[in-house]
Amino acid sequence: MKKLRAVFPSFFSSIVNSYTQIFFSNSRIFALILIVVSFFDFWAGLSGVIAVIVSNTLAYLIGLNRVSITKGYYGFNSLLVGLGLGVYYQPGPEFFIVLFFAALLTLFITLMLEGVVGKYGLPFLSLSFLLGTWAVSLAARQFTALHVSERGIYMTNEMFRLGGYGMVTSYNWLNNVGIPESVRLYFTSLGAIFFQYHLFAGILVATGLLIYSRIAFILSLVGFFSAWAYYHFIGADIRELSYSYIGFNFILTSIAIGGFFIIPSRWSFLWVILLTPLISIILTSTQMVFSMLQLSVYSLPFNMVVMLFLYSLKFRERFFDKPELVSYQQFSPEKNLYAHLNYRTRFGKAFYFPFALPFWGEWKVTQGHNGKLTHQGDWRHAWDFEVTDEKGKTFGDSGNVCEDYYGYNKPVIAPADGWVEEIVDGVDDNEIGNIDLDHNWGNTLVLRHGDQLYSKLSHLKKGSFKVAKGDTVKKGRIVASCGNSGRSPYPHIHFQIQSTPYIGSKTLDYPISHYINHKKGTFELTSWEKPENDVIVSNVSKNSSLEKAFHFIPGQKLSLTVNPGGEKEYHLNWEVEISAINTSYIYCEKTNSRAWFSNDGDIHYFTHFEGDRSSLLFRFFLGAYKVMIGYYPGLLVKDRYPIYTFSNRFLGIVQDFVAPFFLFISSEYSMSYTGMEDEVMQTGIRLKSLALARVGGREVKRMECELFIGAHGLETFVIKENDRTTEVKLLAER
Repeated sequence: MKKLRAVFPSFFSSIVNSYTQIFFSNSRIFALILIVVSFFDFWAGLSGVIAVIVSNTLAYLIGLNRVSITKGYYGFNSLLVGLGLGVYYQPGPEFFIVLFFAALLTLFITLMLEGVVGKYGLPFLSLSFLLGTWAVSLAARQFTALHVSERGIYMTNEMFRLGGYGMVTSYNWLNNVGIPESVRLYFTSLGAIFFQYHLFAGILVATGLLIYSRIAFILSLVGFFSAWAYYHFIGADIRELSYSYIGFNFILTSIAIGGFFIIPSRWSFLWVILLTPLISIILTSTQMVFSMLQLSVYSLPFNMVVMLFLYSLKFRERFFDKPELVSYQQFSPEKNLYAHLNYRTRFGKAFYFPFALPFWGEWKVTQGHNGKLTHQGDWRHAWDFEVTDEKGKTFGDSGNVCEDYYGYNKPVIAPADGWVEEIVDGVDDNEIGNIDLDHNWGNTLVLRHGDQLYSKLSHLKKGSFKVAKGDTVKKGRIVASCGNSGRSPYPHIHFQIQSTPYIGSKTLDYPISHYINHKKGTFELTSWEKPENDVIVSNVSKNSSLEKAFHFIPGQKLSLTVNPGGEKEYHLNWEVEISAINTSYIYCEKTNSRAWFSNDGDIHYFTHFEGDRSSLLFRFFLGAYKVMIGYYPGLLVKDRYPIYTFSNRFLGIVQDFVAPFFLFISSEYSMSYTGMEDEVMQTGIRLKSLALARVGGREVKRMECELFIGAHGLETFVIKENDRTTEVKLLAER
């Protein structure tokens, strides 16, 4: 066994995950239940295990992707083939030889479909199971050494061999209990997915499904009973669903469409109901054809409807959230939903290319989008910026010359990395109050930031350009100075985003990534929004101490001394690591926990947590969830945690059932910038964060965290939770 682990390090996981992949899951508990169900017919269960081992081992020896093998992608279709053949044929040497090559054939078909279907961004589902099973079933009619099994005829005897009198008694009680026919057919259809055509197997599968996902369980009910209602409504023969209990097509389709490939929502549930008649049509029509070959359609309708629907969604030009495709698969409808909601709240607009404001210091938006004077029609998405004093005036002295204006000759900086696409220079500044209609944009700079993405800065000062056409520029580099050229009565900066490189191009409705709103001595962090008219704004002015404190570098080690309040002091070590896909996290070896983070230069974010939720790392994750790398006294930074961050198990389960329709649990974060001891050295900063959990608007849990940033970065933090205070001293080794 030790040698096997060395050669094939995830052998056991590859087998277990092959079972749960059938239900789009990676739950170990669910896998155990499904394995038990598969062995209700011992030889079928054994055939399934053998087929998985053969398929996964050969996939490994061929040199296929280890992650795909471990997750069960190459095993679950072979498992179904093994179960199907194991139920239908008598065991024997001849059968197991055929089973070996059936598993090999299924693996090859899986690889072929992965290449052919996968290039369209579609899943291959259980197509290789269908093709493999049909091929072997047709060929086996010429294999005289194979014999059709008679197992399943005397089910009571088989139950006795499996679990004695207790199992027989339970089996007979379930068969005789007064369960409505529709419910009985639902459970039996669930069991039929693993070729176990009796009520007891279906109840166990339903139990495992409920443990794995409440949303998936609800979807299975919605899918099946929508079909039941549809058959009764149109007068179809409901006994069709009893033929090999192929009603499982409705169950699998509803889980796939309602919560796995699609974010669970009222839209995904609606589509589950709308697709039910399509499954019925395909089920009936394919049965007519396949019955002539004496073959079952098995899961063909499920495969066809899911693939057709997902492929159709790729042609959408609007309504991308009705329904919305899962972008990062987490193998749980709940996790898909909650992660999506949290990401949309925190980073919903972060897909935009990040633009900063094109200046240093505080400037006023004197004309925003849809302006009163200009910024109209195709050019309505633009800003004019000027500098004002405490009284709101834009100039000192008389204001009759450009030099009187606070913004005149101030540096203009590149709003993002890019290349100099175009420069117009040589236009004189206007006298105050006059405009130059012959040179509308005046001295202008166009920067290219990517395909069909440009920024334009206009009304610049003649001869002030610090760059030349073709130069590469970095965000924040001085490119010119504010002037009063072109159609500009007063010195100001005109700034717009556009999709073409020409001066005079139409504007794009595009946000600024992060900026500070200045409101009567208070500060507000705004992200991925468009500055409004008459507000004073600035870029985030980085604080060197905060920047150092939250600039975690892969390989960096953090040594912590923990005083848990009245208990014995202890030491912890954390280390900053990076994954294979270039994402960073803080790792605690003692608790095997990871806090994943991102830093865009302006803001430090923790993105998600894996591991022990009683650990100190989890509390640090909560306390430093979002930190702006700039100090503004009294600033309040707000954010939201995933809703399951604090919820207890019972409330979380209740929320799962109704999550696609409404949320009654919320988890909120806020951080205030409470003080700075040394403004000259920008050190001695105190931050205070608050983590809250609410149920129906009522506070049910609270955690406070105070952080102190000194000359060496983050030096201490204090956690207050449930009348317990934990003090932590931190030493960062670089």
